[in-house]
Amino acid sequence: MKQRRLRDLRVSAIGLGCMGMSAFYGTTDEDEGIRTIRRALELGVDFLDTAQLYGPLTNESLVGRAIRGHRDEYVIATKFNYRMDHAVPGDMSTIGPQDGSADHVRGSVHGSLERLGTDRIDLYYQHRVDPDVPIEETVGAMAELVAEGKVRHLGLSEAAPETIRRAHAVHPITAVQTEYSLWTRDAEEGVLPVCRELGIGFVPYSPLGRGFLAGRFASPDELDEGDFRRGGPRFTGDNLEANLRLAAKVREIAQEKDVTPAQLAIAWVLAQGDGLVPIPGTKRRTYLEQNAAAVDVVLTEDDLARIDAELPEPAGERYDEAGMRSVNR
Repeated sequence: MKQRRLRDLRVSAIGLGCMGMSAFYGTTDEDEGIRTIRRALELGVDFLDTAQLYGPLTNESLVGRAIRGHRDEYVIATKFNYRMDHAVPGDMSTIGPQDGSADHVRGSVHGSLERLGTDRIDLYYQHRVDPDVPIEETVGAMAELVAEGKVRHLGLSEAAPETIRRAHAVHPITAVQTEYSLWTRDAEEGVLPVCRELGIGFVPYSPLGRGFLAGRFASPDELDEGDFRRGGPRFTGDNLEANLRLAAKVREIAQEKDVTPAQLAIAWVLAQGDGLVPIPGTKRRTYLEQNAAAVDVVLTEDDLARIDAELPEPAGERYDEAGMRSVNR
């Protein structure tokens, strides 16, 4: 597997998003999740992405079990944000409000370290920016964790350009994680340029449009009960019909290139610059192997120009109203 740099952190060119192994995407199989994480390492995919929220709490524990005995061979990224004082593992209704205070930063890291079974976190993100706490306070406390050796690198998720600048002035930010794909290109308007200017790595999540661009489903009716995509704005009503045309165009171009739609979508993200490391999520080894092979897909300038010219605009917001209020802050 080729490697890339997120500022001064070297990782595999494609990472593995572990969220779906525990939460949000319907039924789960922890044994298959663990096998998928271990297979990733065999393929050279060493960059794992998890969070306290996933489960809640259960995904970090799953990752911890999967990496046992091979901790030093992986680069582990996790995230904090919501209060977990009374959280019951696996019960999303028990999580508390978000909290970017210094006290919460210092308290959160210990639970993550324990669940992951490690003495340090390679990349520690604030999952969402807390509008009620100055980013300087949050990142200042995160910087203390670096000084203590509990965390190696700092990151932000779904932060606005000015927030990134202010955070970076307190302590170098290694990576910013934001949704970015063939149908979610908002980051090009501000976040990506700021990251490039400041030398910050960029980690696109959902590069497969939550599986839709990969052709994994064509209707929310095909998804498990409890899968949060069933009510997603892009997967319902007239938006779904419009977005099916977009997915069909991805499939058409992929077929001409003799690759899968997922591989085309990931290859497109990789082609946007060396400082980008997409983290397609999956809970199955089969899809992991397909995704990892995207690192060898070459898109020419003509391919990229055609994609820009022929892909329709996506219909619908990427989150519901509440979700959209939490991003780009």
